[in-house]
Amino acid sequence: MHPLDDVDAPRFAVGQVAEMLDVQPAFVRRLDTEEVVQPARSAGGQRRYSRADIEQVRRVAEMADAGMTLIGIRRIFELEMELAEVRVQLARARARLRRKEDRT
Repeated sequence: MHPLDDVDAPRFAVGQVAEMLDVQPAFVRRLDTEEVVQPARSAGGQRRYSRADIEQVRRVAEMADAGMTLIGIRRIFELEMELAEVRVQLARARARLRRKEDRT
């Protein structure tokens, strides 16, 4: 994969993200402070957002515009991550069961 294709590579500064999404830079910074979207940090300590982070910021902005609180949005993201983990565990369990059935 080419480095520019990596959606998780931290490349964008707060101002760039704010401009792309037409939100205030303070809003983008607050998402980090409130632990809703936590970007990587540069060697100098500046926030650096990946394309995946930017998509999360976009989702937060939409949810906030719909009246949701940042606490509620953070909880939704936590539950989405838990669900993803459970799906991985379920897929592994199903694969083990298939292998066991194939041996019998």
